[in-house]
Amino acid sequence: MVNSEQNVVNSEQSGVSPEQKLHYSTCTLCEAMCGIEVATQGNRILSIKGDKDNPFSEGHVCPKASALKDLYDDPDRLKRPIKKVGDEWQEIPWSEAFDYVAEKLHHIQSTHGKDAVGVYLGNPNAHNMGAILFGPYFYRALESHNRYSATSVDQLPHHIVSRRLFGHMSQIPIPDIDRTQHFVIIGGNPLASNGSIMTVPNVKKRLKGVQKRGGKVVVIDPKRTDTADLSCEHHFIRPGSDVLLLLAMLHVVFEKQLHSAEALLPYAEDLLDVEGYVKGFSPETVSELTGIKASQITKLVTDFCEAESAVCYGRMGASVQAFGTLTQYLIMLFNMLTGNLDRQGGMMFTQPAADILPVSSRGSIGGYSSRVRGLPAFAGEYPVACLAEEILTPGEGQIKAMVIGAGNPVVTTPNTEQLERAFSQLDFVVSVDFYISETSRHADIILPPVTPLERDHYDVVFHNFAVRNYATYSEAVVNIDDNQLTDWQIYLSLAERLDKLNGKSTAHYQALWQKQPQGLIDDLLKSGQYGAHASANASGEEGYNLSLDKLKAHPHGIDLGPLQSALPNAIFHENKKIDLDFDYFMPDIARVKTHFFDRMRNENQMVLIGRRHIKTNNSWLHNSPRMVKGNNRCTLQLHPVDAAKYQVQEGDRVKVTSRVGHVQVEAEITDSIMPGVVSIPHGWGHNKKGIKLGVASQYPGVNTNILTDEMQVDTLSGNGVLNGVPVSLERM
Repeated sequence: MVNSEQNVVNSEQSGVSPEQKLHYSTCTLCEAMCGIEVATQGNRILSIKGDKDNPFSEGHVCPKASALKDLYDDPDRLKRPIKKVGDEWQEIPWSEAFDYVAEKLHHIQSTHGKDAVGVYLGNPNAHNMGAILFGPYFYRALESHNRYSATSVDQLPHHIVSRRLFGHMSQIPIPDIDRTQHFVIIGGNPLASNGSIMTVPNVKKRLKGVQKRGGKVVVIDPKRTDTADLSCEHHFIRPGSDVLLLLAMLHVVFEKQLHSAEALLPYAEDLLDVEGYVKGFSPETVSELTGIKASQITKLVTDFCEAESAVCYGRMGASVQAFGTLTQYLIMLFNMLTGNLDRQGGMMFTQPAADILPVSSRGSIGGYSSRVRGLPAFAGEYPVACLAEEILTPGEGQIKAMVIGAGNPVVTTPNTEQLERAFSQLDFVVSVDFYISETSRHADIILPPVTPLERDHYDVVFHNFAVRNYATYSEAVVNIDDNQLTDWQIYLSLAERLDKLNGKSTAHYQALWQKQPQGLIDDLLKSGQYGAHASANASGEEGYNLSLDKLKAHPHGIDLGPLQSALPNAIFHENKKIDLDFDYFMPDIARVKTHFFDRMRNENQMVLIGRRHIKTNNSWLHNSPRMVKGNNRCTLQLHPVDAAKYQVQEGDRVKVTSRVGHVQVEAEITDSIMPGVVSIPHGWGHNKKGIKLGVASQYPGVNTNILTDEMQVDTLSGNGVLNGVPVSLERM
């Protein structure tokens, strides 16, 4: 973990004092991969600002970048393993901690079976090179089917759609935002998320760029978000009805003969058969249910099809609802039928430099289901909505212990009060985290990894979703002491001990310790299409001869050009065809009809949606003073019409009740939200006994997932339903 001089600007060139150094790195707090310039003095971080010479982000950073310094300096951050002894935490050596964890997990599995140990992984793992590459050695050593992650309260529908259509769960085409003339965003707020399954620094500039070149940005969302305010056109939509809108949009494509799929028919021969599935969903049929006029739906489609290039992008709001998987599938069909897949300005596949897809799991489908409710497993994971019942329900396969990797499920998953009860009865919990959070307070031992600026970084995941091909490698900005470890060292140490206890060979670990994640990245770069073994890149230009050493020599990163057409090579199915898999997706239309047309609807029922803020998208950031200062952001937003109905005034305390729980929260009255809809942001609720988050505890907010229902899931995927949750209101 020694700083590389190649990431340091000579003091004479930089204009800083000789004691100070400048380093060039990457912000890892969201998917945008913004380049940052970090000034240090010894092991002190002096400042963080945008790297103007970074060809991808061009100096842009959002307010979160400064929180990297706050994480590093945070007095609440753990640096050594701590073990719970009675009601107290005691610091212990790493070797003792690893032995203790391995022996406890081995004993529980020897007594109750392999599945008695569950694993939950939070999304920071996706931003961590070491955790992505070396964490799987530990999961495999556990041999447990009880694996869960934040995926199933987020982007699981994207993975299932891509696995079935294109043959790999991570082969997700993304919007070619820099060249599109018409951008439709359904259930996404990229100005707050900085993309999300679309790695896009300075998205505000890029969206304005669409309009500057004569194009159009359209947002469809139950809330008029920051992105909607920037758009040319915004339509409110009733939460959960996106599937009806997409079915109607496809209906219009066929009714008005607007399809333009000739280029894709060689790869998807039955694409035009979609017409038979959408005949009954005219704009007039769905207008009242969606809240969008039939004429507006028709115009949405005709404007899209008349554009020189266009792309329809659906994100978080479209995924975490009762028909999230079918909705994302229909979005992909809409792009395909209008000729906007694998086309400049449409949905395009990326060409990452270190392409992990060919050597990673494509995503196992089926094979087994959860023990209690029978929810489907995908890519070796069960939906997290069933985690609590797998702990609480006795019998063979009951979870007795949990491993939590950089996650906070007690805040972020459905019906968290039930999960609280479940965690309290576990025999053993180990948390890989550098905070005592709402979840890790349940642990018997916490193994803290270093913070992002203390480790090397290459974005294994998000280069694969970048709106422009680009590569950068960031070396550690500050040194760590001998008693600090990275995530990969923690996971590999546990894996080696577990294999030894299980009587398995551990000879291969020696090579892994020597290789390290950096060595694997070097192999991927050299074997990739821009690497030493490639004579030319995807556009036929002179090869880049990329390697780890070359990226280190270019600390600002290397631009690899715009996205390129990639069919049929982008398809992982052996026949190089897109498998539309009607038999899997289309039967869910029957559930749509029952849900919307056959059941009695309560027109007065209020429904809950989430929201995010650019400064507080992650519960870690709530312990940063500069991220939480200012006005209270954890409020209940409701429309003035609904406020009058419930006699609620600005600032009143309102009791919000769902089937599974209730919270009391401050009211914020705004016409930016659709009548009949209320919104509470996710990630709050820092009022639990035992947490050690000094700043967050002063701004606790309420946990919206006390209200979300673990029994409400998207049937096709098991993804949690976090939007469209029925609630009642009462002014306190």
